[in-house]
Amino acid sequence: MKQNNLILSLFLLASSALSAQNNARIFKALYNKNTSVEITTNDGRYIIKPYSDKIIETSFIPNGETFNPESQALVLNPNGVTFALSQNAEGLYLKTKGLSVKIDKSPFKISYFYKDKELISERKGYQKNEKNEVLDFNLTPDEVLYGGGARALGMNRRGYKLQLYNRAHYGYETHSELMNFTIPLVYSSKKYAIHFDNAPIGFLDLDSQKDHSLQYETISGRKTYQIIASDTWLDLVSQYTTLTGTQALIPLWALGNFSSRFGYHSEKEVINTVNKFKDENIPVDAVIIDLYWFGKEIKGTMGNLEFYKDSFPTPKKMIADLNAKGIKTILVTEPFILTTSNRWQEAVDADILGKNVQGKPLTYDFYFGNTGLIDIFNPKGKAWFWNIYETLANEGVAGWWGDLGEPEVHPSDLIHATGTADLVHNIYGHNWAKLIYEGYQKAFPNQRPFILMRAGFSGSQHYSLIPWSGDVNRSWGGLQSQPEIALQMGMQGMAYMHSDLGGFAGANLDDELYTRWLQYGVFQPIYRPHAQEEVPSEPVFREPKTKALAKKAIELRYQLLPYNYTLAFENNQNGTPLMRPLFFEEDSNKALLTNDKTYLWGNVFLISPVVNAGLKTQNIYFPTHSNWYDFYTDAKFAGGQTTAVDLHADYIPTFVRGGAFIPMIKTIQNTSQYNLNTFDLHFYDDASVKQ
Repeated sequence: MKQNNLILSLFLLASSALSAQNNARIFKALYNKNTSVEITTNDGRYIIKPYSDKIIETSFIPNGETFNPESQALVLNPNGVTFALSQNAEGLYLKTKGLSVKIDKSPFKISYFYKDKELISERKGYQKNEKNEVLDFNLTPDEVLYGGGARALGMNRRGYKLQLYNRAHYGYETHSELMNFTIPLVYSSKKYAIHFDNAPIGFLDLDSQKDHSLQYETISGRKTYQIIASDTWLDLVSQYTTLTGTQALIPLWALGNFSSRFGYHSEKEVINTVNKFKDENIPVDAVIIDLYWFGKEIKGTMGNLEFYKDSFPTPKKMIADLNAKGIKTILVTEPFILTTSNRWQEAVDADILGKNVQGKPLTYDFYFGNTGLIDIFNPKGKAWFWNIYETLANEGVAGWWGDLGEPEVHPSDLIHATGTADLVHNIYGHNWAKLIYEGYQKAFPNQRPFILMRAGFSGSQHYSLIPWSGDVNRSWGGLQSQPEIALQMGMQGMAYMHSDLGGFAGANLDDELYTRWLQYGVFQPIYRPHAQEEVPSEPVFREPKTKALAKKAIELRYQLLPYNYTLAFENNQNGTPLMRPLFFEEDSNKALLTNDKTYLWGNVFLISPVVNAGLKTQNIYFPTHSNWYDFYTDAKFAGGQTTAVDLHADYIPTFVRGGAFIPMIKTIQNTSQYNLNTFDLHFYDDASVKQ
């Protein structure tokens, strides 16, 4: 009997938590504004605005505040979505063909439904304490949660309180709770998403207290969120990218191989490295030049932002010669101007730096020296920075690497043109990418920009931002976290999330690790080996066997250019990720909701990276509804089963969906030689596939 009473008590406690509501908030009135609905309460007002049948926005404006309509993330405008509005003594009802909103008057509670199925409801709604403002929601016990930006936590992020403060994590491996991209977006296994449309720093609490709650905490700003829902995962992501913008189609060469390290010290070293790729017949399309292009030393020169003539005596000729070989030049830039740099006084005189309370440039120490920070929110700072990019682009530079853009060190007392550091910290990288993107739109409208950035925000993909996963450790643990990070970020609109292939941090010389990482790289968005120079990142400098295996992987990357370019186009059109979790394929299979060991590359490739040393076999789940064919042997595997597959040194397990067509070309040295006058079309005939 005692046991039954305990069970009943626990059930009632859980039920109470799931139906929590705000007893203090009192409904007052409803106003139909035609394109939105306004509801007044004793402590403020709600504005509920449908963007489509699958997207509804809710804003709460506390008494004494005015509504700030400016979003840093959204590009979609609501265009007269038809909705039905009704009310009775108990509540209000706003209905579209898909999403609907129910507002209980007493106790006050807002709930969201999709096709009559409840998704989520406000728990206490808006609350304010001494430090933060909070939006509080109910969760159901079985929901798996994704999102919150780039983290290494496992696919299910429920149970964590995630800080929203972009910050680098040097040398991370299998666990990192805070990284460079912190996005206020949560996906649920119930196929809905909630996006908190606000820039200042804060937290996403994904049920860390085990009370079935989701909370968004912020220091200030908009109390606005969008609920997005759909019937399929692909369409759900597409709806989010419709709201926040799809990625511009990247240049074809960006799908090729990059030569990169930290870093090339001279013009001669750049040329010799590129020539070695040609001599070894290893394809390459671009070379990335790190901070030695503007100074001889790591410290003391950041902010020079012009070629250091002792090391790069003829940069225009170097760039032109590389272009003649089909090789693009990419330069690193940072937003910090050191007080020891050649441009310090110029920056001070131009009034382009973040300030202190006295209105003077705020300077502080960090790893590279004593510095100021470019205020990209100041029109003067934006114009000054763009002028540097435009000048170098006119000299032939084809792409940009924006490093340290969290910003890496960003004192809270630094004042920008639009507010203090903590108000704009998370959108610094976002607006930096926007600065370059909009500059290209005006100055180089026929050129697709390449903008590699270490930090961003919701919707940064709209400004052609290509993210990477930061300074990952050169270890098996570092490799193991990469599929999760890329899959999660692809769901959050940033489909080009990728890693420093081979790992970045540390001097670990492990040929098997390097090979497996580069083999995985064939089936992730950007192929860019990069590392500290103690151990070479470029395959041309590795021992013969490793070099041969890396070459084979890179050649396959180029052979698949027609397929991969199609994925890029689909992403541009619909926001669909290039890398896709298996639950996109089987959304009713709960075992797949946390699986990041195997994934889909586009719609037809099934990829299972090798992320542990010395393995001979690997268990692989083959999604149901299709037969799968080994890309290398044509062996057939029936869907809906897990099979131990033999591993091979020269490739990772790669399978193709039955009935698929794969266009491929012969290996080329770089994409300047790309054409589709002739190509091979591989068809995986399968009798079970019916037209």
